[in-house]
Amino acid sequence: MIELYHWPTPNGHKITIFLEEAGVAYNLHPVDIGKGAQFEPEFLAISPNNRIPAIIDTSPADGGKPVSLFESGAILLYLAEKTGLFLPKDLRGRAEVLQWLFWQMGGLGPMSGQAGHFAIYAADKIPYAIERYIKEVNRLYGVMNKRLADRDFLAGDYSIADIASYPWVVPYERYEQNLDDFPHLKRWFEAIKARPAVAKVYGAVNPSYSKPMTDEEKKILFGQTAKR
Repeated sequence: MIELYHWPTPNGHKITIFLEEAGVAYNLHPVDIGKGAQFEPEFLAISPNNRIPAIIDTSPADGGKPVSLFESGAILLYLAEKTGLFLPKDLRGRAEVLQWLFWQMGGLGPMSGQAGHFAIYAADKIPYAIERYIKEVNRLYGVMNKRLADRDFLAGDYSIADIASYPWVVPYERYEQNLDDFPHLKRWFEAIKARPAVAKVYGAVNPSYSKPMTDEEKKILFGQTAKR
């Protein structure tokens, strides 16, 4: 059984999509990051970076004590290896998927997050910051579009690279992007959106960014230091 500590953000949706796609049993534990639940000692014990998602695998493959993980990319890789799904076993296929998984973790996710932050949440609208991150998201969409010109998915077959990337494209309008400018990316996006597991995840709960954020929530989420 997978115990999933989750909030409906792009990173949170990655894991629910995988679990639904793989048919893995899981219990969902909401962590309301707008109310500071990510700072509770019980959560910090498995996610010391105070970020969702995190999991506890109560029945790991080695039969030993439960395994806990944080960081969505690490969780996807762990679950793919545990189930044998959405990650090729051959050397070249595996390398192909992992490079695009790490591309998402190091680029698409952080740059999209910064674009959303400066364009929507920041109290002071800084034109340079807004333009810088929106242009970078546009560049990254262009990278995906070119990659998808001659293949259905980022690494050939549907994989954890696609599962990781899709939730960060869902809010494309917030990042001032037009998918019509990226026809191959749009085709990929619509194909994943139509998958039953993905439709189930997004039909069950609205993304956390679907409603305005209060000043208190902004203070909790954006005012953290080493002292919190």
